[in-house]
Amino acid sequence: MGLSWQQGPLSAGAIGHFLTPEPLPQRLLFAEWLRRRMRVKFNDTWIADSENVIVLHEPGRYRDSPYFPREDVDETALVPSGKITHHKDLGDTAWYTVHAGDRATERAAWEFTSLPGHAAELDGRIDFAWRAMDAFYEEADRILGHAADAYHRIDIRNTDRTLEVRVDDTVVARSEHPVVLYESGFAPRWYVPRADIDEKQLRPVEDRPSVPTRACATTTTSATRTTPHGPTATPTARSPGSRTWCRSSRTGSRCFSTASAWNPSPGSR
Repeated sequence: MGLSWQQGPLSAGAIGHFLTPEPLPQRLLFAEWLRRRMRVKFNDTWIADSENVIVLHEPGRYRDSPYFPREDVDETALVPSGKITHHKDLGDTAWYTVHAGDRATERAAWEFTSLPGHAAELDGRIDFAWRAMDAFYEEADRILGHAADAYHRIDIRNTDRTLEVRVDDTVVARSEHPVVLYESGFAPRWYVPRADIDEKQLRPVEDRPSVPTRACATTTTSATRTTPHGPTATPTARSPGSRTWCRSSRTGSRCFSTASAWNPSPGSR
């Protein structure tokens, strides 16, 4: 994800460029060995268990895809569906129904069957639809959301700037001691102590996103109005024109966070 999502170097939104004498292809796919034992559970059955997983990073794809060698997958769990689709970079894709015990899920696994020569290392490998499986494990630990990202760095910084979160003209939160989360490939996100939030301005929603580094989050929205872009949060700048605009808001057990949607140039809105 850190390579191919948001502003990562393989993404369409990359803010830098490769210094090469010849132009690169518009889309660059990157495959590498995971170097961890990975397992897949379906209907209380281990259907894949491998120390030889290859992770595929695709531009614009949020979840990096772990591909298991066929010899490490329970063949009785894979039933050909007859469905064939075409991947624009990797050719024909054969889909499988995953079956274990009394349970079966259609189009829950796939395999590339006409790979170009430069992608031959993915030949004979299976990937599983994340949400169709019961669980994925790395070593002995269950992982949530997606496979771990070797290029994902997280820094949390305290700040002495004042942060104010608004929905239209309503102040939802104001804090003189927020913290900022800098996560590889993402714009900065601001976390505010719950004590600095006007709780009357929030209401819970049913969505519960999961993130491997933070487990499950409790999500809220504005009690006054739900907008497609959510609240704006403006840190009081040390220099004029320095602002961060935010897209969404979330609550955890201790902090309220806002996720920056974009970084405007000085003086823009």
